[in-house]
Amino acid sequence: MRFDIVTLFPELFAPFLTSGITRRAFESGQVDVQLSNPRDFAAGNYKRVDDRPFGGGPGMVMMAEPLSQCLANLQSQRADGAPVVLFSPIGKPLNHTMVAQWAQSQGAILVCGRYEGVDQRFIDAYVTDQISLGDFVLSGGEIAAMALLDAVARLQPGVLNTTDSYLQDSFNPELDGLLDCPHYTRPEVWGGGAVPDVLLSGHHAQIERWRRNQRLQLTARHRPDLIEAARHAGRLTKQDEAFLLHEG
Repeated sequence: MRFDIVTLFPELFAPFLTSGITRRAFESGQVDVQLSNPRDFAAGNYKRVDDRPFGGGPGMVMMAEPLSQCLANLQSQRADGAPVVLFSPIGKPLNHTMVAQWAQSQGAILVCGRYEGVDQRFIDAYVTDQISLGDFVLSGGEIAAMALLDAVARLQPGVLNTTDSYLQDSFNPELDGLLDCPHYTRPEVWGGGAVPDVLLSGHHAQIERWRRNQRLQLTARHRPDLIEAARHAGRLTKQDEAFLLHEG
C-alpha cells in the first residue's frame, strides 16, 4: 500500500519513519510512505502557500492552488484512484474498525492542514474522507497522519514480534471490543505490589478467565459504552454477564 503525505513540514516524518518497531513496515515497503510539499508547487519567488481569510479574522488559510497542483502531481503517479483524506475537526473519529479497513486498503493521499485551515473550495473539490483524532485541535495534521500510519503499520504481517500480538489490543473484535487487561513482568514483587497469583499458577484456563474478567471490569468502569456495544452485539457470555452483575 502507498500513503502520500501532503505536508508543509516533511522533515517531521523522518524520525517517525525510522524509529520503533513499525519502521519495519516502512523500510520494507509494506507501507510505502511518500512525502510531498505544497510549497514546491506554489507560484512566485516566495512560494506562498497561505493567505489572509476573506471576511477578516485571525490566522492564515492554506491556499487551494498549491494544494491542488501538489495533489494533481500525486494522482498522476497513482492509478488506483486513491482516497484523499483531510484531518479535521469535522471528520469521523478514528477507531479500530477504521484502522483495520485502512490496513487492508491500497493506501490514500493524506492532506495535513495547517494554520486556520484549508480553503473550503479545495475540500469541496478533492477531499473524499475526513478524519479526526478527537475533540481537540492540533497545530497541523502531521501528528494525526502519523497516528494513522502507526496504527496501520502495526497491523501488517511480520511487523510485530509476535504475529498475533495485535489481536490482544484494546477495541479489537477479538476481545469483543473491550479494553485490554493489566499486564505484569519481572520482578514478581515491586514497590510493595505483587503479581496476581493466578498469573503465576500455570493454569491457562484460569489465567484466561482472570484476564477476561479484568477486561470486563476495566471496560465497565472506564468505558461502559463498550460494554453496552458488546452486549448489543451478543458478544457477552452468560459467565460474562454473571461477573458484571456480581461486580456491579
